[in-house]
Amino acid sequence: YQFSMLISFSPFSLIPMASLRNTLPLFLCLLAATRPLPCSATSATDTFVYGGCSQQKFSPASPYESNLNSLLTSLVNSATYSSYNNFTIMGSSSSDTARGLFQCRGDLSMPDCATCVTRAVSQVGPLCPYTCGGALQLAGCYIKYDNVSFLGQEDKTVVLKKCGPSEGYNTEGISRRDAVLTELLGGGGYFRAGGSSDVQGMGQCVGDLTVSECQDCLGTAIGRLKNDCGTAVFGDMFLTKCYARYSTDGGKYNAKSHNYKTNYGGERTFAIIIGLLAAVVLLIIFLLFLRGVCSRGGK
Repeated sequence: YQFSMLISFSPFSLIPMASLRNTLPLFLCLLAATRPLPCSATSATDTFVYGGCSQQKFSPASPYESNLNSLLTSLVNSATYSSYNNFTIMGSSSSDTARGLFQCRGDLSMPDCATCVTRAVSQVGPLCPYTCGGALQLAGCYIKYDNVSFLGQEDKTVVLKKCGPSEGYNTEGISRRDAVLTELLGGGGYFRAGGSSDVQGMGQCVGDLTVSECQDCLGTAIGRLKNDCGTAVFGDMFLTKCYARYSTDGGKYNAKSHNYKTNYGGERTFAIIIGLLAAVVLLIIFLLFLRGVCSRGGK
């Protein structure tokens, strides 16, 4: 996959793949282009983390497109009652068979899980138009689909690494971080979270891995965090089938999580832009009203 760090457009509802070519009105395009990352505690789960698309394309109105639409609908529906599921929509040939999964963060409620998966499905189409495979990681959920088999296969490829600024060599701080990461590795289950003092940690595997594969994947992610991020105040290591994260500044992976703070500066700019757009619209309406009054007065 070619992974992207760009923020994609966010349609307001689930859109069939065939309709993604339709052009949004200019005003909606401006809103999408200037929209900051979500900042409320609930919408923070929808924050874009990374996305990737396969090279292979499919033709519009093809059997694969129909199967893919069925698959994405199944993902959205299943997220209302499960935090993980995978589906295979069989086609007449292997290349027409759509395979996919979704995974919600382990601490999300079912409504938040469903909302996150719906948002991910609505975003992956514009991000990966007419590609047979796509993957999208939001802060609260992950979806992936393809026409080649990937379900149940361990994959420890690094798709995203983020390390914060160094706080300098702090033996006590590093020891606390390593202790939290070691605790995560020793914990059971596919979702793990914990902390001590100002250190917080989180890890999760995709549900199609076995328990031993999950442990192996998290071990690799945690090892890379320690080696690659060194004395950084936070670190994120996303592998294809698992991730591990830590923060030494008290962040708890919510709306004000360390790795999204740099984007919040855009909220003021966004508000100003929306205000200007609203003012222009009101001015146009006022001018049209005056024109109508003057026209009636002239008669």
